[in-house]
Amino acid sequence: MQTMVENPKKRSWVLRHPMLRKYLPLVHEDLTATYSRDLHKWLIVAPIIGIVTGLFITGLTVVILGKMWPVVLSYYLGHHWAIVPSLTAGFALTGLIMQFLTPDPDTHSTEEIISSYHEHNGDINMRPFFAKILAAMTTVGFGGSAALEGPSIYGGGAIGSWLWAKLKRLRLDARDRRIMLICGAAAGMSAVFRAPLTGIVFALEMPYKDDLAHEALVPSLIASVISYMTLSSFVGGQPLFDFASNVTFTRRDLVWCALLGLVVGLVAMAFVITFRRARVFWVKWSWPHWIKLMVGGFLTGVCGISFLAIFHGSLVPLGPNYEAVGYILTKHYSSFELVMFSVLKLAATTFSLAAGGVSAMFVPLFLSGGSLGVAFAQSVVHSPAIELYAAVGMAAFIAAGYKTPLAAVVFVAEATGGHSFIIPALIGAAVAYAVSGDASASGDQRLHEGVRVHELSNIMVAEVMQQNVISVQASLSLHGFTDVLSTHYRHATYPVFDGEELVGIAAVWSLAKIPRSKWDAMYVRDIVDRHVTRVPANCDVMEALRLLLSEYRQHMLLVVSHTGRLEGIVTKSDILKALRTQKHTAANYSYDENATHYGLEG
Repeated sequence: MQTMVENPKKRSWVLRHPMLRKYLPLVHEDLTATYSRDLHKWLIVAPIIGIVTGLFITGLTVVILGKMWPVVLSYYLGHHWAIVPSLTAGFALTGLIMQFLTPDPDTHSTEEIISSYHEHNGDINMRPFFAKILAAMTTVGFGGSAALEGPSIYGGGAIGSWLWAKLKRLRLDARDRRIMLICGAAAGMSAVFRAPLTGIVFALEMPYKDDLAHEALVPSLIASVISYMTLSSFVGGQPLFDFASNVTFTRRDLVWCALLGLVVGLVAMAFVITFRRARVFWVKWSWPHWIKLMVGGFLTGVCGISFLAIFHGSLVPLGPNYEAVGYILTKHYSSFELVMFSVLKLAATTFSLAAGGVSAMFVPLFLSGGSLGVAFAQSVVHSPAIELYAAVGMAAFIAAGYKTPLAAVVFVAEATGGHSFIIPALIGAAVAYAVSGDASASGDQRLHEGVRVHELSNIMVAEVMQQNVISVQASLSLHGFTDVLSTHYRHATYPVFDGEELVGIAAVWSLAKIPRSKWDAMYVRDIVDRHVTRVPANCDVMEALRLLLSEYRQHMLLVVSHTGRLEGIVTKSDILKALRTQKHTAANYSYDENATHYGLEG
């Protein structure tokens, strides 16, 4: 057989060909630009996150939905008297776990993921991970008005953050940890609802009220699909809920869907505001955490037994409630019963989660929206297409409550298998999102993406605080307070001293609560807020910003020495000024566009 030998001179001539030498650098330049984002690393990292998260969610689903809740629900339906004591005991156990096995019993679930994304560069403390998952199991498994999306999003996000430290050799930088956090959260959501597109969109929408975490798109896409496939290989991939997918709609239905979105949006706004108020009350309550949760469990049980006392049957506003969707769609309930189910479901959710229960409210929101949608179809529209209005009600409530309109519509399409619902659901969700304003179930959501304030993480409060402080004495009468200070200065809040002792701050608007006739007989000490946060001068600016933007928002932080002497104050305006000195312009800054300069000269 004859062997062909390549001529080295001919090969050398080809490489030196003028056309090749001219265009090869251009090809290299184009390929370098095309792959400049180093996306290929996510082809390794994202599948690992998806597989690990998928296995974790599979175990969680089997234990809670397959083993715990069916037994508990059957027992509750057969022994109504056991609901209140069982929930009280179960929630007390949750409280004990969170109080003694976690550093902060009020930090968990979706809120911890959002907070970590914005404030801690995606870093999750993994030490209390299993304690929080156990607390979620006791919250949901004993019948708390919540489902698996809370531990699934938290679990997936924590896994993504943890894997960042294990996979750093794959050229991962600090910014990638935030991406892996969202990537894991998307994988968790995708698996628990068997809806990969929902997981992607929800995780990207979750940190913001009107923006997306754009940088996590490709990794979240990969991880969500892999996570869904992992869970499906064990429990199947069929839609969670059995909706008829051949429902049609008319232009008249679209008008009614918009009206339903309006109604649901207003209800969602009222619920979210009530929930946030209740959450603040429970967190500030000085009793031990396990006692607060025990009270929450008791009240949750009262909601469940009250509904069963009025309406006899299998429908009950407790637990994960996946089975309730089938009941609402296939069994006939009066509109009054459906509205009462929605009201008590929302009340039970408030008592379960505002008290400190470990989970989230995605399922309670779409169940309440579905119930209101069916009641609307029966009593207002008089339409037989109850599945259409149920789907629109679900999408509208999720869009308004979580500020995730795209995820709401995608979820309805994926989880129900009813793609014909997309256009009506879009209309209902858009209207509900608009009328509900900025009210959100999440206290840590930001309005939209802005500058990367983590660039301030190496700056101390001492570098941005105001030292020329206008203060008042606690012994000053309110009349004197308004005459002297308000006529000379335009500040709204002032540090208050009692002699040499710093006691808190006084806000001018507090005077509105006191009749003018009493101003001479009352003093600044009567309106002082003694719970203002004090920080040292070497406090990180990022931590100061977290305190100013936290759920219990404060207008200023007092900067004090180790002896308690006031060294200055810091406000959102001071941090805004620091941001203006960074590479990004202030036009991109989004934290507080209306920040006011309080209690400072100039």
